[in-house]
Amino acid sequence: MGILNRFLGLLKATCLLVALLAGPAVLAGPNADVGRDIYLYGRVASGAPLQARRDATTNMSGMGAACVNCHQRSGLGGREGRATIPPITGRYLFSQAEDADDTKGLPFVEGTRGDRMAYTDETLARVIREGVNSEGRQLSYLMPGFDLSDTDMTSLITYLKTLDKRRVPGVTSSTLHFATIVTPDADPIKRQGMLSVLNQFFADHNARPMVDAPRMITSSKTLYSKSMARVHRLWELHVWELTGPASTWQQQLEARLAREPVFAVVSGLGGKNWQPVHAFCERAALPCLLPNVELPVVAEGDFYSQYFSRGVLLEAGLMAHDLLPAASTQTIKTVTQVYRADDVGEAASQELAKLLQGQGITVKSSVLAADATGDALAQRVAASKDADALVFWLRTADLAALPATLGTTHQVYVSGLMGGLENAPLPAGWREQTHIAYPFDLPEARKVRVDFAQGWFMLRKIPVVSLQVQADTYLACGLISETINHMVDTFVRDYLVERFQTLLEHRAVTGYYPRLALATGQHFASKGGHLVRFAGASGSKLLSEHNWIVP
Repeated sequence: MGILNRFLGLLKATCLLVALLAGPAVLAGPNADVGRDIYLYGRVASGAPLQARRDATTNMSGMGAACVNCHQRSGLGGREGRATIPPITGRYLFSQAEDADDTKGLPFVEGTRGDRMAYTDETLARVIREGVNSEGRQLSYLMPGFDLSDTDMTSLITYLKTLDKRRVPGVTSSTLHFATIVTPDADPIKRQGMLSVLNQFFADHNARPMVDAPRMITSSKTLYSKSMARVHRLWELHVWELTGPASTWQQQLEARLAREPVFAVVSGLGGKNWQPVHAFCERAALPCLLPNVELPVVAEGDFYSQYFSRGVLLEAGLMAHDLLPAASTQTIKTVTQVYRADDVGEAASQELAKLLQGQGITVKSSVLAADATGDALAQRVAASKDADALVFWLRTADLAALPATLGTTHQVYVSGLMGGLENAPLPAGWREQTHIAYPFDLPEARKVRVDFAQGWFMLRKIPVVSLQVQADTYLACGLISETINHMVDTFVRDYLVERFQTLLEHRAVTGYYPRLALATGQHFASKGGHLVRFAGASGSKLLSEHNWIVP
């Protein structure tokens, strides 16, 4: 018994020593939860809206007063016009210039003040309430004063101390780990094309000399000058191939992330269903940047998933723009949509029906079974002869199987994403009457931008098997590489998303898209597209029927 007591005493002392060596810990709990609500949603512990003021006449309330509006979700700040918003995470607030040596691990963040005293809980409460910093100086007009009780203030400060964790999954001193996710229903040819680009891009990055970048020179008044060396890290790609039904994907992804921690998901390829992947990334707080999907998830409150466009949902908007009375050259009273069950066309047809609802247009659906033959498709077309407009959410094999001639004066609309874009195999008798939803820039207009990717493919002997997917994957890799470079060594997942959004609109080479931009809270970088038709009975030349449309 005496031996056991001595052992327990030794174990207790050892645990105490470890705790002391580890330094003070900030535990998430009720206080941090309340602080999170204040910071992200402008809601104090009582449930009342947060109140803030800039002067006697300028007041803010609730979400409009939330700290996240300026300091970002990461707490690492950014820019507001010409003003630089400083980081307000615990390790920046409670450190000062002489503490910022290489062993402290304070990486470069734009806007960090290196010439002020470190904050204490008391001086931090003062700056939040009164706008007076740790040295007694009044901050600019941009920093309001917040009305917070002592309890709410403690909760907010507790939350700030939990931000900007030092140990980020998927980041080591020598390597950044990334994943790409492929669903089992993804097109195998597109999968081959995407992975060939990803593997080569990662190989190119890793082939660079492993030499740390020189330290950045800047004023000591704004930055921690000792902490701005960029370490050149290898990139490692983990390919997460999902199997089985979608109901099992969440469990598969959780197991892969536990086994192979990654910093972010880059690109990726989905088929009919991306929802489980999107939901997993949001729950895991894992950035998922620019996957190749036709049906992305629209969830305004989410943060970590960023897409090129709304895919077939954007196409529905392009069609609605043309079908609605203000734009249509003829009166459209009835629309019949044809799609196969268990494909993305079902969601796209629902989106178009919603957009046309209440506009005096009757919308009907004609659903083909997943295994229906070309004869069944011909029957559906024949049965729709009384409709003013036909909309096909169909793949290339179905378009090629359409009857040789339409035989009526229907207006016809086709999904470009599903139907092959300018290579859509429409029968000659359909081409003059068919409008193709085209959520990209026109081929001639984008030629120079896409040539960058094609030249890269050619030099590296990458077979082009799906140009649009491969060009988008190359663009995604380049954008993420530029973002990582601008982050220097500040590897925080939320900050990755924020920097990615900030830098995106400055990108000159944008591949298939005329412009890309992501404001805070947005998830779709390209907002518009064209309605096009073929220029003749053969060939792939397209004519745009409108200027660039943003539905």
